Amino acid sequence: MILQTLNDYYIRMADDPDVDVPPFGFGKQGVHFCLTIDREGNLVGDPLDLRENGKPVRIEVPGPVGRSGNTVLPNFVWDNTGYVLGIDGKGKPERTAKTHAGFKDLACTILEGVDDDGVRALLSFLEKWEPEQAENLKGWDEILDSFLVFRLDGERGFLHERPSLREAWSKYLDSKAGTKKGKCLVTGEDDVSIPNTHAKIKGIPGAQTAGAALVSFNIDSAESLGKKQNQLSPISEKAAFAYTTALNHLLAPGSPRKVQVGDTTVLFWTEAPKEVEGLFGLAMGVRESEDTDLAKRLGGLLSALASGKLPRELGEPETPFYVLGLSPNAARISVRFWHVGTVGEMFSNISGHFQRMSLSGRPPNTPENPSPWWILRELAARQDSRNMSPLLSGQLFKSIIRNSPYPMTLLTAAIGRIRADRNIGYIRAGIIKAVLVRNYQQEINMALDKENGEIGYRLGCLFAIVERIQEEAVPGSNATVRDRFFSSASATPARTFPVILRNAQNGLAKIRKEKPGYAVNLDKLIQEILSEVDSQKGFPTALNPEKQGLFIIGYYQQRQDFFTPKQTATEA
Repeated sequence: MILQTLNDYYIRMADDPDVDVPPFGFGKQGVHFCLTIDREGNLVGDPLDLRENGKPVRIEVPGPVGRSGNTVLPNFVWDNTGYVLGIDGKGKPERTAKTHAGFKDLACTILEGVDDDGVRALLSFLEKWEPEQAENLKGWDEILDSFLVFRLDGERGFLHERPSLREAWSKYLDSKAGTKKGKCLVTGEDDVSIPNTHAKIKGIPGAQTAGAALVSFNIDSAESLGKKQNQLSPISEKAAFAYTTALNHLLAPGSPRKVQVGDTTVLFWTEAPKEVEGLFGLAMGVRESEDTDLAKRLGGLLSALASGKLPRELGEPETPFYVLGLSPNAARISVRFWHVGTVGEMFSNISGHFQRMSLSGRPPNTPENPSPWWILRELAARQDSRNMSPLLSGQLFKSIIRNSPYPMTLLTAAIGRIRADRNIGYIRAGIIKAVLVRNYQQEINMALDKENGEIGYRLGCLFAIVERIQEEAVPGSNATVRDRFFSSASATPARTFPVILRNAQNGLAKIRKEKPGYAVNLDKLIQEILSEVDSQKGFPTALNPEKQGLFIIGYYQQRQDFFTPKQTATEA
């Protein structure tokens, strides 16, 4: 299903003149330098540096071939210095001589009989070239082991872009089509050539920089009925090219159709080009967009969905929407998740998630709709994105886009991190609220709800009141009641609350001397909650994770209520 969808996606892109994807037999490659040759095959001038900000420029080239181990497999008319010039920095001159010979032989084989000035110039250069001449090239230290292309003196385009060379390469590919035939599992075509390996997928953080395989067999135990490698999963040459090209296009640097969440790279696309792809990336991406107009449109779209309206940005809400999560796995790529839905369904699910997380009193520097990256960073040790849980990232993303229950580890991770840091914060409280609403069907308001009779929630409010009493009675205390008792009060209330309530009475006595009215109000709040506790057979011995989450929400909302004007609280 995944490969078939990617194959269809490539076909749509290839038919779209506004999308730059290579045709069959060609691919994108980062190239560093260009060598200029005249019509007699002599090097002219200094090598042309193609790099942008020190990085190779990605251009369309024949191939590229997939190499592994010590296999000598040259590319056509371009490659690294070991193949093109016969010298590299690996310290294996015998092997380098083989790579250069392979490069020359491939060019001579493909270009034999081709009537073209550029072809004659290239073949003449290869005939004359001696590897020891390479060290005379200007800037050789930077050129060594880089990727090179050619151009003909006086012309702007690269040599491999000439129609005659492209045509020769395509004919060569047709003549070299695999002799092993079979039925393609992707397209259903019969009697098509089945390659042993597929092109590498590049751009997955944590995978091998040279690329990794999505479909791969390389162990003897996987062989069956005389078949090995990718013959075990027969996919035609063209279908293999299509799905790998589509993936590499989605993973290209700067691609607007990918986001990174922990170790999971999330790719997404629609059946037809839509603005919602950019909005999805903004909603589920790493940081808030600098494009304020786009951010406003996202906020308007989510608000409209929350009120039951159908925003114009969605276009046709039944348009299929695809989301693919990939993770590195040594030389391979693992599929973390795959979801097929519609544009309308996808954004409705995202809107529901943000509604569940929403609370009143959002700090100014906190995103209105915190993406999965923000959530996972809040749950990471020292709030360092490098400490994000790789397993939780995929589970969280799936639960949002599918509107399925959140992973239970999300609640326990949030509670554990709050206990470790003794800091709640807007996003952490929002995470807990979302889990309680979705997984436990709890009804939780955005602001303080005095009608909420859940014992965990009311005890959280009580703890916030006790803390407020201490702040008024002992301003600037080094050891606050939250520092000393929050963890135990939220887990074992029966052991903790009698102690902190006695201390609270001492604090109230101090407050009465300066703010008698305020002391009366605080004491009244305590007595209201204690009467509810007594009606529920006293303080519980222990609270389970669900009630601990309610404790935290009650505490957070009661704290917010102390510093929120009453009119604002009522509106929320």
